[in-house]
Amino acid sequence: MASVKSKDLIKTVIKPPKRRVNKPPVAPNKLVLLVTVVNRPKAEFYVDLLQQFEVNLQLDVSAFGTAPANMQLVSADPEKQVIFTVIREDNVKAALATLEEKFATIRGGKGIAFTVPFTSTIGVSVYRFLTNVQ
Repeated sequence: MASVKSKDLIKTVIKPPKRRVNKPPVAPNKLVLLVTVVNRPKAEFYVDLLQQFEVNLQLDVSAFGTAPANMQLVSADPEKQVIFTVIREDNVKAALATLEEKFATIRGGKGIAFTVPFTSTIGVSVYRFLTNVQ
């Protein structure tokens, strides 16, 4: 019988873990921050409008326009509301289309909207809450 050295025995019993390729986990539903700037009197309407897109987090912040009076072509209301909405990426196109339609058709309801993608989220429960996943 061949003698087995203790080093060889340890190498066969304790195998080093296989190395993984460092790929970050990919979420099934990506998140986007939708920023909407509207006139203050219409802000509540737009907050309610965005609720139909399965939104679980919105932040409504007061703001003021910064254009000097001589630069404004129309006497616009300088008091604005900025609505920060966390929305799933698959709902963004429909939300922006709805906002664009409302900006064009509602009297005094003009505004701007743009999106910023999320790069990461810390915590599974936070992610599940924001994506509306049970």
